[in-house]
Amino acid sequence: RMINLAELTPYILCSICKGYFIDATTITECLHTFCKSCIVRHFYYSNRCPKCNIVVHQTQPLYNIRLDRQLQDIVYKLVVNLEEREKKQMHDFYKERGLEVPKPAVPQPVPASRGRPRKVLGSVFRIPPELDISILLEFIGANEGTGNFKPLEKKFVRVSGEATIGHVEKFLRRKMDLDPACQVDIICGDHLLEHYQTLREIRQVIGESAVQDGLLVLHYGLVVSPL
Repeated sequence: RMINLAELTPYILCSICKGYFIDATTITECLHTFCKSCIVRHFYYSNRCPKCNIVVHQTQPLYNIRLDRQLQDIVYKLVVNLEEREKKQMHDFYKERGLEVPKPAVPQPVPASRGRPRKVLGSVFRIPPELDISILLEFIGANEGTGNFKPLEKKFVRVSGEATIGHVEKFLRRKMDLDPACQVDIICGDHLLEHYQTLREIRQVIGESAVQDGLLVLHYGLVVSPL
C-alpha cells in the first residue's frame, strides 16, 4: 500500500527544532537523531540526550555523535524540495553576508608596445599564497557570567593554514574584547578543538564535513573559566 508522509513524519523530525532533519546526526549511546546544528548547540549547555536524558559523555558529549548520511538521504527523498530549499537558504546566507570565497586575481595580458617596456603592477586584490585557508566563525552562545563582550563584526577570515586554534582564540579575544576569565571553546563539526591544532590539520583530518562552500566552519562559544 502507499504510505502517507504523515505516517513517517514523527521519525524524520528533530525533537529540538520540530523541523525535518537537516544534516541528521545520531547519538551513538542511545541512537536518537537530531539536526546537527541543534544537537551541537544543545551539547554546549548539557551533556544529556534531549530526548531520553541519558548522559552521553561526562565531559565531551560531542565525541559521541555521528552524521547519519543514509537517514538524511531518505529525508530528502521523502520531503519534496527540502534539499533544494536548504541549499537556497545556505546560498542566500552567504550572499547576504558577502561571504563569497575570494579568488586570486588573474593577470591581464599586456599589449606589446614599442619603446621602453612598462612595469606591470600586480593587482592590489591579489591574495598572498600563504593565506590558503578561508574560515567562517559562527557564534553558538555564551554562558551566564561571561560578562559583556562585543559581537564579532566580520565572521569571514582568510589566514595561513599553519595558524592554530590558539591563534583563532587570540583573534576572537582581541576583536570581541573578552574578559580574561572568559574561556573560548572552538568546535569543528563534532570535534572540540585543541589550542595546538593547525587549521590545515583540522581540514585534512575532519575532511569535507568541516567545509561549506570552500569555507572551514568553526563554531565558538563562551564559558566562565573554572577557578
